[in-house]
Amino acid sequence: MNQIKTTQAKSKATVWLEKMSHFFQFEQLGTNYRSELLASLTIFMTIAPILVVNAHILGNAVFLNETGDLFDQILVALVLCSAVSSILMGLFTNYPFVLGSGTGIVALVAFSVVLGMGMNWRLALTATLVEGILFTALSLSPFRHQLNAAIPDFLKKAMVVGLGLFLAYIALSGRAAPPNLGTGIVITSEATPTTLGSLNQPTTIIGVLGILLTAMLIVRRVKGGLLLSILGTAIVGWLWGVAPLPQGIFSLPQFPVDLFGQALFGIQYLTWSQLGNFVAVVFILLFVTLSDTISSLNVLGQQVDRLKPNGDLYRSKQALLSNSLGTVLGALVGSVPVIPYLDSAAGIFEGGRSGFVAIVVAILSLISLLFTPVFAAIPAFAAAPVLILIGVLMMSCVRFIDWTDLAEAIPAFLVILMIPLTFSVANGVAAGFIAHAAINVVQGNRQKDLQSSLFLAAIALAYFVLITWKV
Repeated sequence: MNQIKTTQAKSKATVWLEKMSHFFQFEQLGTNYRSELLASLTIFMTIAPILVVNAHILGNAVFLNETGDLFDQILVALVLCSAVSSILMGLFTNYPFVLGSGTGIVALVAFSVVLGMGMNWRLALTATLVEGILFTALSLSPFRHQLNAAIPDFLKKAMVVGLGLFLAYIALSGRAAPPNLGTGIVITSEATPTTLGSLNQPTTIIGVLGILLTAMLIVRRVKGGLLLSILGTAIVGWLWGVAPLPQGIFSLPQFPVDLFGQALFGIQYLTWSQLGNFVAVVFILLFVTLSDTISSLNVLGQQVDRLKPNGDLYRSKQALLSNSLGTVLGALVGSVPVIPYLDSAAGIFEGGRSGFVAIVVAILSLISLLFTPVFAAIPAFAAAPVLILIGVLMMSCVRFIDWTDLAEAIPAFLVILMIPLTFSVANGVAAGFIAHAAINVVQGNRQKDLQSSLFLAAIALAYFVLITWKV
């Protein structure tokens, strides 16, 4: 009798797994549970340190009595926002794209908006909520197709390359000393803006070894090589004593009670003196989120071969809607706008192809809240080798840009150059839009192209004015 029950249970489990694989189109996408789970683990291990770093950054501006006193609540808010957004992405689009608040946007809100402009953090969450609603309306409107069509294909390729260099620059830079524990291979200098780091720093040595380890694993096509490199680099850091060991294993997450719903009541902090700043912040957040999202979706869509011949992403409406709804939710629970994490490319490299990956990463992120001390102990330099590899993969798009045509090469080069050097995707994209429009005017291109490029350039110019004068 027990054997019959066991057989029935197994058959039910098998049927359930078959239904899920059919729903996520494993066969059509050429994937399986092993590849999807391995991809999920790889992405999760890559983004776990990012979530912790973002919580620390936001904690500098979002607090009750002193900086950092809401860290636990902020971390939970970031994870909740990332998890729900990723689940929506997985269900709506069946793409292995994980969403979450980007470090650049987090830093923008914390340092420029709240601390720089003196805006109350509750009002900043209100601005995020308004931006999310506008983004949702944009996602549902036909304008999203016109916007995508207005961006030339060579600029989209330049965005991919620029983002790849940006990720590699993030991986190579960063203070090697606590608490950041970056690789410190590229550091700031008094004589020059950046220079080579020192091998006197243990984290730099471990970072270099991690890069070499990752390269060897990938060249040998070791399955799960990226995940092994993250774990191996982190363990070396712990054993060396460079990175602190986990302070514990288990901890109960603290629901963001002091953050929840503040975006709805933050409007009471809006004064006449802050009205201009508020409008500027909404516009800036919308432009940054939109440019980051379009760029990232284009990059990841190309990695999984889901782009139409015109360069548009299949199910772009659902992808943008997942992003915008995640931003609205994030504002309500106390987070900032979400974007597709480019770290998803690490999972794609490991064979992830379906939305099952995004959902599993979301579940792992939620479960990780019970083990925050462990994942908080993963040093930033452990994920650096993976980011560099993603940068290598993205550089391949540079060959699709016609460098013999200066009208194409100049705007593309500005995008590629400005993204990593200004530490902002939006800055690079805006520079490319303006240069492309100026060249179109000089060349006297046909009316339709000229109108589209001038429209994008006007938005980009307004962004630069607001970001440099107001923030």
